[in-house]
Amino acid sequence: MTDLSVVEICAGAGGQSLGLHLAGFRHHLAVELDSSAAKTLSANLERIQPDDDVSQIVKVGDVADEEVWKPEKYRGKAQLLAGGVPCPPFSVAGKQLGSADERDLFAWAVEAAGRMEPEAVLLENVRGLNDARFAGYRQAVVDRFAALGYTAFWELLEARDFGVAQLRPRMILVALRPDYVDYFAWPQKAAVTNTVSGVLGDMIAAKGWRDDYLQRWMTAANKIAPTIVGGSKKHGGADLGPTRAKRAWAELWTDGHGLANDAPGPDWDIDKHPRGPKLTVEMVARIQGWHGDEYEWEFKGLKTSRYRQVGNAFPPPVARAVGESIARALRKEGSPAEIPAPRKVHDEVYRLLRDSDGPLTVDRIHGLLGSSMTTEEIKKRIDVLSHDFSIEVKKRGQRETYQLGEWKAFRGQEDHDRHAAFAQARTRAKVS
Repeated sequence: MTDLSVVEICAGAGGQSLGLHLAGFRHHLAVELDSSAAKTLSANLERIQPDDDVSQIVKVGDVADEEVWKPEKYRGKAQLLAGGVPCPPFSVAGKQLGSADERDLFAWAVEAAGRMEPEAVLLENVRGLNDARFAGYRQAVVDRFAALGYTAFWELLEARDFGVAQLRPRMILVALRPDYVDYFAWPQKAAVTNTVSGVLGDMIAAKGWRDDYLQRWMTAANKIAPTIVGGSKKHGGADLGPTRAKRAWAELWTDGHGLANDAPGPDWDIDKHPRGPKLTVEMVARIQGWHGDEYEWEFKGLKTSRYRQVGNAFPPPVARAVGESIARALRKEGSPAEIPAPRKVHDEVYRLLRDSDGPLTVDRIHGLLGSSMTTEEIKKRIDVLSHDFSIEVKKRGQRETYQLGEWKAFRGQEDHDRHAAFAQARTRAKVS
């Protein structure tokens, strides 16, 4: 059934797009910055939405650029706003700058939902967003959604729990209009856990690799893969990730230092390749969840580009599972609140500063929290919050008081630093 519609931002090469399609959603719009990924997305949407003019669906450019799209134009046309906004602001592999990173689009996506007014929102990002560093950020997202008339839930899901042969933990946010909240439940885990050799055995053997090598690899690779790392145009190439990831691949007798064009053949020499065989882009795509006839997908571009498209994707089976949960809620299927989604406060210090009528001292915050945090921990928490929010600090006698100010994240402000950063990036792109 494709009775539901979606607008997707930061769509990439279509991992989430395919998952949502299989969950019953038809695309009205998909916006992607990378032209190679957009070509992949366009080619595949032409196949799965043959009755639509895909040239009017896929838009290439900065998703926050009003000339690319305006959320208001899609009001009433799609029930779901979905996207995988940029990960570097929250990734532990980076500096975790959060709101200070010009690539941060999470808060902007919340405002886009307010302008578009869909029935539901789905946003995904890296596990780092679940760190204590971003507890206040997560709470601000929930609060802003509440102000816009939505109930929002955060959950950490692991791809391996949904038939994907790798770890790949992702932070998932789902926001729903009140009518649908009691019908939403996070998806159930799959009964079977797939392994690397389980999903790649036929591909690795396809060129006639020696049986003794094949059996050694099948045994070593009978495990869950580490998280696939796609990298970026600035950092990372066509390999399976940084040093830590390569060590993890070595335990699967798989060479993570590059990618192959083909599976190993009968002339493959272990003396030349002691680390084991390298994987092809197509093999990595299977590990990312493009596995089976339903998940057929063709990637456009050169090898490095195709690998990045695969590596940076939201695994289609995970997107499908979450999409099906949202679809059931939107159709009001089942009994309400069979498995209620958890609602919690993500940052108590943020909450107290948010709800206070005036500035608070650390001692006052400590008194309100009871014994759950020490005064030193509260000071550290306020310092962490200052990365994403303006904190007004004043002296009251010998003590300092704190009051929560503006959220620094980009939400579309005309005077935000993001505009200058992207203008410089566009200039560099034209010069190169």
